[in-house]
Amino acid sequence: MNHISCEELKRKFDLKDRFKLVNALDEERFRALHIPGSINICRDEDIQKCLGLDDVIIVYCTDEACNRSILLYQQLEAFGYEKIFRFAGGLRAWESAGYELVGEMAA
Repeated sequence: MNHISCEELKRKFDLKDRFKLVNALDEERFRALHIPGSINICRDEDIQKCLGLDDVIIVYCTDEACNRSILLYQQLEAFGYEKIFRFAGGLRAWESAGYELVGEMAA
């Protein structure tokens, strides 16, 4: 499994790299809080509709203990995606680093 740190993800944003940031939580939790620019994928049909096989994909959920990003990572691999990274720290690491979160519960 490929991993990406909070600092590496922030650098990708700053450099305006092309990638798809995918929140693996359910739709309600996504609406409540997510990293800006994220898309929400929680159903199989959303995967092929929203992601191309050549896309660089970064998956995340709440924190290292959350397994939803691991499950989505494995699902993407099974569908033939190869450029996948897991941002294990997720929402908690992003917020702890002082970076912006958006959604209905954002401060």
